[in-house]
Amino acid sequence: MPSSPENLTIGALAKAASVNVETIRFYQRKGLLDQPEKPYGGIRRYGASDVARVRFIRSAQRLGFSLDEVAQLLRLEDGTHCDEAAELAAARLADVRTRLADLQRMETALSQLVVACRTHQGRVSCPLIAALH
Repeated sequence: MPSSPENLTIGALAKAASVNVETIRFYQRKGLLDQPEKPYGGIRRYGASDVARVRFIRSAQRLGFSLDEVAQLLRLEDGTHCDEAAELAAARLADVRTRLADLQRMETALSQLVVACRTHQGRVSCPLIAALH
């Protein structure tokens, strides 16, 4: 039986959403994706809205939202709660900026240590190893 957009098996759903089947099951266990009823003697079927939901979840995760935050965004998904969604995004943005600042400090420190190691001569201990002690 061919897979139409409204008649997808879990495997076809996973493929359409570019995830694996275990990801679908995980999202179901977390309550992010409904599990359709299983007809007697049959298999569960998914539709285009399920594909869109999984893609939404994945997109939100790529932006750094936790699964709890994704669940909040899904509750706001009708588009009429923009202020609440903006608050979640602002919190995520603040976290990203903090991480960027931390990464910038790490980059500076490591760059200095690499230069120190490359200019290091003789039998004196390695500047990188010494800095880590």
